[in-house]
Amino acid sequence: MDAIGMVKRQSFYETPSPAGLKGIWAWLLTRDHKRLALMYLWAIMLWLCIALLIGLSLRIELMWPGGTIMKAETYNAMFTLHGVIMIFLFVIPAIPAVFGNFFLPIQIGADDVFFPRLNLMSWYLFMFGGGFAIISLFSGKGFPDTGWTFYVPFSVTTKTNVSLTVTAAFILGMSSMLTGLNFITTVHRMRTKGMGWMQIPLFTWSLYATAWVQLLATPVISITFVLVILERFLRIGLFDPAKGGDPLLYQHLFWMYSHPAVYIMVLPGMGVVSEIIPIFSRKSIFGYKAIVYSSLAIAIAGSLVWAHHMFTSGISDVSIFVFSLLTYLVAIPSAVKVFSWVSTMYKGSIQMTPPLLLALAFIYLFSVGGLTGLLLGAAGTNVYVHDTQFVVSHFHFTMFGGTGFAFFAALHFWWPKMFGLMYNMKRAYIAVILTTIGFIFHFIPMMILGLMGMPRRYFDYLPQYATGNFLAGFGGFMIIAGVGLMFTNLLLSFREKNLAADDPWGGTTLEWSIPSPPPLHNFVGVPEVKSFPYDFSMVGKDAAPTIQTRETDERTS
Repeated sequence: MDAIGMVKRQSFYETPSPAGLKGIWAWLLTRDHKRLALMYLWAIMLWLCIALLIGLSLRIELMWPGGTIMKAETYNAMFTLHGVIMIFLFVIPAIPAVFGNFFLPIQIGADDVFFPRLNLMSWYLFMFGGGFAIISLFSGKGFPDTGWTFYVPFSVTTKTNVSLTVTAAFILGMSSMLTGLNFITTVHRMRTKGMGWMQIPLFTWSLYATAWVQLLATPVISITFVLVILERFLRIGLFDPAKGGDPLLYQHLFWMYSHPAVYIMVLPGMGVVSEIIPIFSRKSIFGYKAIVYSSLAIAIAGSLVWAHHMFTSGISDVSIFVFSLLTYLVAIPSAVKVFSWVSTMYKGSIQMTPPLLLALAFIYLFSVGGLTGLLLGAAGTNVYVHDTQFVVSHFHFTMFGGTGFAFFAALHFWWPKMFGLMYNMKRAYIAVILTTIGFIFHFIPMMILGLMGMPRRYFDYLPQYATGNFLAGFGGFMIIAGVGLMFTNLLLSFREKNLAADDPWGGTTLEWSIPSPPPLHNFVGVPEVKSFPYDFSMVGKDAAPTIQTRETDERTS
């Protein structure tokens, strides 16, 4: 008990680095997965704030017809910058890099990830890639005006800094692959005593499935970006039809990664929701194995549907039929998760908290995104709404309504564990409601505009689209206000110092069995799992996770 008490008094923030480093160097050269997770957190929150402000500037521009606050060239560059930051610097890395790094080892009873030095390298690659994106803003003829997809042939003929930006995306892809490799190896090699495959928490399962997609799909986009750079410098004619190249080849290569990347973004968010729902329903998760298998099914099937982005590109009717069918099939495992979550809440003892409210917002917004995705998966409706504001709205319902709200839910859920501090509940409720209403008020008008025929990525528009764009702008301001209040409330917890209990929510997985914030070594002894991770009937009983003395830990050698 003395050792345990000592750990509770000295968190990983206060404990000196094992290498004897102090101050800023103890962080910049750390191999502790928790410190690296926090370094990711502050960087990703900064990128999110920048991207949201850029997005707001785009909405202000579109609130009235004609030029208002920027020129068309600036609009195109800002549009691209918003997409690059949101996709490559926020949505893809946010949950795995922050909460995966922090909690995956703890949830399986490990002291760290399997490759701690590689984990540090992943963080430096992430920061280096972001730095490259910033450099491309201020060199040559400025940031690319191609959109975040970098479609050819424009991306190989424009004079803007496409090469620097795709180099940044290449570096960020390397960081993503190394993180995925680390997670796969950690789950296979470092699970604690008694933890079989069907006793792994669902958040860790979601990260495991995501890691395979990261590892197998990311090299495709990395190679594609290298080919774009070679085309720009060597003029070798891979994609440029003027030189005998094929722009459809680029689209196939790009979407072979970028559609699986959708599930790199969404699967971890689904894992977060799968942790939150049972805790605040005080019920064991309904259909644990179904959720596990659906995660793996989404990872596999989601890698086979890329060409539904190309129905208007001239591909064959047989291809359209096959990819449309696969698109509908991939909706089945997603629906399995939603029904499992709703069934878990049925007749549960619901405790409405900010994390649960955000999880419910995730379910609603992601379901809207999924159902509108089925419209895009059907070739007939896809041809009608392709390249309209409807697609933009669908994309944001899926990505930001899904991954973004799951990130916010994870922040509120695990903040007391990460920092040992509780935030103000009233401000959190207001922020969640404001952000959710603002999101709906922002993107529903865009969906209607798309059905009316307004194209996406346009700097200006016809008068009949003015009302919808004006209303959408107000939703953008509400999102900024809600997210701003949310982050301010979390940061104010450092000043208000309302200390959190080790298990403030009554959780059952291993991270709730250790002090808040965790010690440098996650566990004083070796955790031994004796029960199902979501068995609330065993909380406080002998079948709950127990801890043996560290001397019996064979991994310490």
